[in-house]
Amino acid sequence: MWKRDESPKPAPPAPAPAPAATPAHTPAVPSGGDFRPQTARDNVNIGKSVFIKGELSGSEDLTIEGNVEGRIELKDNTLTIGPNGKIRAEVFAKQVIVLGEVTGNVTASEKVDIRDNGSVDGDVTSPRVAIAEGAHFRGAIDMQRAGQGAKPKPAAAPAAPAAAPAPAKAGA
Repeated sequence: MWKRDESPKPAPPAPAPAPAATPAHTPAVPSGGDFRPQTARDNVNIGKSVFIKGELSGSEDLTIEGNVEGRIELKDNTLTIGPNGKIRAEVFAKQVIVLGEVTGNVTASEKVDIRDNGSVDGDVTSPRVAIAEGAHFRGAIDMQRAGQGAKPKPAAAPAAPAAAPAPAKAGA
């Protein structure tokens, strides 16, 4: 019923330029034998045998299974403390997920999530905080709305009114 036309056979020379386009695409593949496709957000893992002492900062999502002491700063990314992670640090990130142990203050611009068996000993500052049943938390929580900065302590305001009544009593 259908007659096969012989014109599709000249089409194979057209795909020949396609292999030439492949080398232009190959630089997107990372070198070193890692052929996973690159995503917009990379996730870096720190294994459980790794110990870091000092400042840790970056612009990628990070999962920590090892030990970190010092300061962790991932302002625009997610920090996940894995079940084996032990952190003794001040933590600053967009989102913090705790499955392991954190000793130190945690500040997140979006959310802090302490999952079951997770532990935080320190103050938490974030607009959204979730603490699962079975999690451990000891400290204070400051749930600032997004876009609000830390409010100045009211200690400076009472100092001025306290000074005003003292001269009034001295004049009486």
